This record gives sequence, structure tokens and C-alpha cells, in this order.
Amino acid sequence: MLSAAMGGSARLSQPDVRSPLYINPEMREETSVHLSQPDVRKLLSSSPSDGFKSPVRAPIASLDCMEDFQGCGDNIQGRNDPPQQLGDRAGQGLISGTIRYKPLGKSGLRVSQLGLGAWVTFNPQVSDEVAEEVVTVAYDCGINVFDLSESYSGGRAEVQLGAILKKKGWRRSSYHVLTKVYWNSKGDEKGLSRKHIIESIKASLDRLGLEYIDVMVIHRADDMCPMEEVVRACHYCIEQGMAMYWGTSRWTAVEIMEAWTNCRQFNCTTPIVEQSEYHLFCRGKTELYLPEMYNKIGVGTMAWSPLAIGLISSKVDDGTPVFTRQSFKRKNTPSLTWPDEEVNIPAATARDQGYTWLKDKGGAEEQRKQQARLRELCALAEELGCTLTQLSVAWSLKNENLHCVLIGAASVDQLLENLHSLQVASRLRPEHLTEVERILDNKPVRPPMVSTLAQR
Repeated sequence: MLSAAMGGSARLSQPDVRSPLYINPEMREETSVHLSQPDVRKLLSSSPSDGFKSPVRAPIASLDCMEDFQGCGDNIQGRNDPPQQLGDRAGQGLISGTIRYKPLGKSGLRVSQLGLGAWVTFNPQVSDEVAEEVVTVAYDCGINVFDLSESYSGGRAEVQLGAILKKKGWRRSSYHVLTKVYWNSKGDEKGLSRKHIIESIKASLDRLGLEYIDVMVIHRADDMCPMEEVVRACHYCIEQGMAMYWGTSRWTAVEIMEAWTNCRQFNCTTPIVEQSEYHLFCRGKTELYLPEMYNKIGVGTMAWSPLAIGLISSKVDDGTPVFTRQSFKRKNTPSLTWPDEEVNIPAATARDQGYTWLKDKGGAEEQRKQQARLRELCALAEELGCTLTQLSVAWSLKNENLHCVLIGAASVDQLLENLHSLQVASRLRPEHLTEVERILDNKPVRPPMVSTLAQR
């Protein structure tokens, strides 16, 4: 080999017999195991209690390996082995299905396919005992995602969840806490300045009583703040150990790409998730643009409001599910500080942002169409043996591009009803999804490409 490197002829190197490491092949010990015929018979017929140990142990494939072969959306048992089945608390029977887990975006953070949104659970109208029971049941069922915001109940939601987590003493690695930054209980403290982001995360950590937040979510983009300042502030929080990841909520595809580009330019941590509104009447952004974001830059999708902020209700009035006006009014309760621009949405802006599904924003003709669609969906739900609420959540779960669907519950009964959507999703067949598409008739399509050359 040396002669070849020096320009000589290449030939195979011969073993150096003078080396102390050299062993004569004829004197080398035989390493194979020879079993006599009685030993082989005893090996095949013996049980583990016989005390006979095989001289060779076969490798055993780990469960993690099997999960990789089955894909990221594999079935995984809950925390208890065998999986815990909940009793008939809500007259719904037993929940025998298990929750699936998959990586959030292209990160290594594995999240359950259903997450608990704390907006409804920690509402001032819900007692602390009921909220604790809801969180406990959700955790026991396998949910490991708890979504919060600094504005929910003026910060009271984070205090309540932190107290519950401390009381239960669950392993910190067994659940993920997400909290949002931008809205604040005080209007003059909102925005995405570096000062506000860092102070908000520190305040959330104090209220939660945790050492770190799993995912800090930037709720809405701030047009008054440079994107470089936003991504650098998020990167600083991660570098300081205050958060593990960061993501966005209600950002457009253009804003997400701008943030990712700035992260790559300034060597900052990139976002891993976008929280997007997704339900039967709001589909465009989640189905058209977010899958492309995942394939190109690895940003996952977490859907919120699968029940359209509670407007899709299982309540029936003369055989017709209704958009309950009271449920929309609950949006303006003290549980969340809604900015003026969110409450008073102009009609044109509402159409642009996908709010046309709201009853209060549509005309009489549009309301009649929505009622007719809900009536047919209710009939389909009865055919499947479920409620309209369960059908709506199950329909969201059938979207393979979603990594997690956030559900809300003000009681254990509502939580168990939403969890039964896992069983409904397993019963949904392609013909059922086709029927839903026929009823809704709102499948989003990309706008036609406009060629500037053709216009010349």
C-alpha cells in the first residue's frame, strides 16, 4: 500500500508475521458453537423455566425501529400498558381506541393527534375542579399537547394549568406545553418587539411554574415590527433555554416563508409549526398552502377550532342543527382579550380572511344554504351513529397533512364526546368523505396562474 501511494505498483499488503498481533490461522481458536444432538433436542423443547440458556442471543427489534418502518402516523399505545379504558362518564360507552402520535413538522417532537386547547377549559365560567378533571382525563387518554396563550383569562389559564401540573407530578417529558405571544391583557403591551416577546415568555414561565416551554407560538404577524427582530428574539429564547421550539399562528404562507428565509440568513432556529383554523367551513389555507410549507421548509400544521368556535353544535332545533348565536357571543367573554380589529371585522376583510362561514357575517340566502348543509351533515352523522360534533372532528382527523387537532372542552362529557371522534374517523370510508364534499361544495382550488407575458 505504501509503494502504491509513493507511485509504485499497487499490490495487496501481506500480513507481517513479525508483528505481535499476528496469529497463525492454523492455531486460531474456533469461535463457533457446537451443540450435540441431545443439547439441540433440549434447546428446542425447553421452556424459559428449565434454566437452559442459549449460547447465542438473537437481536430483538425495538419498538422505535418498528415505528420507523410503519411511518410517522403509527398506532402507539397510551401511557398505561394495557391501555386504560375510560368508564361510562358521559353515557358514551368505553373508549377503546388509542391515540396516534407523529412528529410535529419535520422536528423530532412527537405530539398526539388530538391536543387540548385551554381557551374553553380555563374559562371563568368553568370551575377549577372541573378544569382539573378535564386535564386529567385528557392526559390519561394519551393527549400530550396543552395549548395556551398569555391572553387566556388574562393569564389565569397559565396559572391554573401550572398548578394542575405541579399537583399531578407528571413527568415533564410526557407532555408538551404551548403558549402564544402577541395578545396581552393590556392593549399597550401587545406586539412582537424583542422586548415584548422575551418579557412575555418570562411571565408565562412564572405563571406556569415551569423551567421551559415546549413550543412558543407567535400569534399573528406584526406589520409594525421587522421580521429579523422577531426571529432573533425567538432564537434568543431558545438559546437561553426558555423554549425548545417556536412556531406561528394565523400567519400567511408568505409571512411563514419570510420568517424561514430570515432564519436561514441570520442562522436562527426555524419555526416548526403553524396553527391554522380548519373546519368544515374554513379550508383554503390549510389544504392548499400549508402542505407545501411542510414539504418545502418542514413547517407542520396544527389545526384549531374544528367546531368553528363552537358554532357547529350537536344541538338540534326541529331537526336542524343551528349556528347558536350565544356560542359566538361567548367569543367576547373575559376569557380572552380580543382586539378591536378582531371584533369589528369589515365585510371585505372577513371574506378575505375566510370568515364568510359565520352566520352573523352572511346574508339570508347564505344562512339558508348553511342550514341546508348542516341538515344533510346531521343526517350523515346519524347514519354513522355519531353526533355532528364527532363527525366534524373526525373529518379533520382524516386530513393526513395535519399533525395535531386542538379540541376544547368545558366538561368531561364534552371531552369524551370529542375523543370518540377517533372511533368515528376509523369508520369514515372514501364514500363518506365524497358525500361530505358533495354536501359542503366548498373544496378549495388554487386561483388560476396569471401570465404577465400573455397580457402584453
